[in-house]
Amino acid sequence: MIWLLVLVVLLIAAAPFLRERLRKPMNSQARQSAPGAFAQLSGGLTHYRWSGPLRGPVAVCVHGLTTPSFVWDGVARGLAAMGYRVLSYDLYGRGYSDRPEGLQDSRFFTTQLEQLLQDQEVGDDFTLIGYSMGGAIATAFAAAHPTRLRELILLAPAGFGSSQGRLTRMIRHVPLMGSWLMHALYPALHIRSTEAERNLPTSVPGITDLQQRELGFQGFIPAVLTALRGILNEDFTDELRGLHKAGVPALVIWGQDDAVIPPNSAGRLAERARSVRQEEIPGAGHGLPYTHSDEVLQIIAENHRRGLM
Repeated sequence: MIWLLVLVVLLIAAAPFLRERLRKPMNSQARQSAPGAFAQLSGGLTHYRWSGPLRGPVAVCVHGLTTPSFVWDGVARGLAAMGYRVLSYDLYGRGYSDRPEGLQDSRFFTTQLEQLLQDQEVGDDFTLIGYSMGGAIATAFAAAHPTRLRELILLAPAGFGSSQGRLTRMIRHVPLMGSWLMHALYPALHIRSTEAERNLPTSVPGITDLQQRELGFQGFIPAVLTALRGILNEDFTDELRGLHKAGVPALVIWGQDDAVIPPNSAGRLAERARSVRQEEIPGAGHGLPYTHSDEVLQIIAENHRRGLM
């Protein structure tokens, strides 16, 4: 009887990890429907897309923790209409890009971006736009390469405040139990959070289904987990403040009703990085790039007219 109980416990413990092994691999078959193209970088294949006029000023868009580059579709169309040549890409572990192992800290992500820019022959004087975790990545890149940027634009950026619940702390800091909780609980949490936005207006048709599709592929949940333990454990307030001395204009756009980003983030920036221009979109949550694309584009255009660039 005891051995049966032990077997049941072992099966329960192993089930979330076995489920991960049974998910579909991101391979050539899965990539058949991918728009854009692929670059072979040191960490693996990186999926990317260009849009907009061939000779426009370049804008590079970095997405966040869980929603791949399609999150930029609406904003990219608007930027293209402004004359920008827009480059968006999938971070490792997401979308159509490869799933390399290892801690996904700021160096991990900035290396991918540096290599993609080299592969695509993007020089200096470009605009870098980061959303959510992509805001942390963009800030880390800007701090390392301030002379390459024309400006930095951050949408609901992570990396400027801390507000961890008990479950998040355990996932981040307790290796084995945290990993089990992530694999066991995250799929349902991801579905619930994306379903809550299903009926919202969006510039990305079918975005809820696209977001949930990520759960079907191997490596997505481990990538989210290691980013939580990596770059999302870092703080980039001082880096953003330092960009003022380097002469890099910075604009941050927040959603007034954002329940994901720590509520103290905007205040910390106002206190410690006063040169950063901050704007807020009333009624917008964390999904403002696709729920409030027009408002985001309007703010970018207005700030350009005010001389942000």
